[in-house]
Amino acid sequence: MSWARILSDDIAPYAGPVFLGDDLLPFLVLAFGGALFAGNLLAVIRPPERQLDEAHLDRAPIARSLGFAALGLIAAVWAIATLVTG
Repeated sequence: MSWARILSDDIAPYAGPVFLGDDLLPFLVLAFGGALFAGNLLAVIRPPERQLDEAHLDRAPIARSLGFAALGLIAAVWAIATLVTG
């Protein structure tokens, strides 16, 4: 078998089922965006009860955490809109 035959366009590409179909990217964006939103918002609302050591902060930085939470919310809303509209 020659390389020309292997690389030619007349051979059908992989046609098996794809994990989560064509919606894999929106599902991943929804998962990461939701986790980014929830994790950063909870870090602001409910900080740790005690500081673990000197290398860790007492509280999460408010502005950065709220900014990342907003970014996660935007990503999750985009993903939901993409999944709903198809």
